[in-house]
Amino acid sequence: MAVIQARGLGKAYKGKNAVSNLSFDVRPGTVTGFLGPNGSGKSTTMRLMLGLDSGVGTCTFDGQPFSAYDVPMQHVGALLEAKPFHPTRSARNHLRMIAAPNGIPDHRVDEVLGIVGLSDVAGKEPGTFSLGMGQRLGLAAALLGNPHTLILDEPANGLDPQGIRWMRDLLKAQASEGRTVFVSSHLLSEMALMADELVVIGRGRMIANGPVEDFTRQSSANHVKVRSPEATKLASMIGQRLAGQGSVRAVGPSELAVVGLTADDIGDMAFDSQIRLHELSTIQASLEDAFLELTGGSEEFQAHAPMPYAGQAQVPPPYAGQQQPGQAQGQPPYAGQQPGPYQPGQEGAPWGSPEPGSQQSPQHPDDNQGGRA
Repeated sequence: MAVIQARGLGKAYKGKNAVSNLSFDVRPGTVTGFLGPNGSGKSTTMRLMLGLDSGVGTCTFDGQPFSAYDVPMQHVGALLEAKPFHPTRSARNHLRMIAAPNGIPDHRVDEVLGIVGLSDVAGKEPGTFSLGMGQRLGLAAALLGNPHTLILDEPANGLDPQGIRWMRDLLKAQASEGRTVFVSSHLLSEMALMADELVVIGRGRMIANGPVEDFTRQSSANHVKVRSPEATKLASMIGQRLAGQGSVRAVGPSELAVVGLTADDIGDMAFDSQIRLHELSTIQASLEDAFLELTGGSEEFQAHAPMPYAGQAQVPPPYAGQQQPGQAQGQPPYAGQQPGPYQPGQEGAPWGSPEPGSQQSPQHPDDNQGGRA
């Protein structure tokens, strides 16, 4: 079975690096998701892998570059554009034109049309197809040679919910037969269901590469949710137990978010101290949570807050130039002041573990301590 090995891939446009020194492997029998913000270089990387763009680095499929195969379609199937076909040629004839020079018989054309669900419109012109139908036809072309490797750029784009699920099941089935599947997508919830491993890039550089579980495990959104009518007492005990190696935060009058201890640890602690628990659950970060956190600084295009309409009255920020309640006359609001010690029951504030008798504010770890490795 084929392994994709990319080494040192790079490409620059007008002196700006679109892809920079990317190296990764894609194993057979897995669906590997290729993720990155818009403009991160995903499509350029795929074109470099197939030798369609000039650049630096190498990429081999089962030990050989794409161009070294006499009949490439029988080894690597690719879908890089939504509608790469003649608009007035029937769908069947479009595939026949591709199949003939690659030694692929006509019966395979009808077979792949059935696989992608286009048998009923095989005689129609693709120029009349929707975006989703065009994607299905493009995928049929990628499958024509029954290749051991698939490289697909946004194949679910334009598909309806049923089509997206069908695509997921098809690609997982291809991988289960031992094929190597490398697929990009912006549908993170779908990728979480489909992918076994990930290659994540930002601004053309590698951010993460490995199993999906390892990627989501890095997110600081992972925590244990605790609800108890004795949250104040329990939080103090957890803070002492953590000793700066995690965090415990109040997110409501009786709810805590804990990083650094397992649900079992907290449950045992509550039991030993006879503290009632109403909920104890482990909250796992989603792929979307982890992706947005780890790629937040690598977006090529970042939107700004909307500007007010012309003529719209400008609302000054709260207390701008105003005296705040409880503020001494002439004293600027919060100028140089530090927040006071946390009071039990104060929502959103971190809990710490001060030494007995200490007058200092509770010490607490940074919220992101449980984040990136």
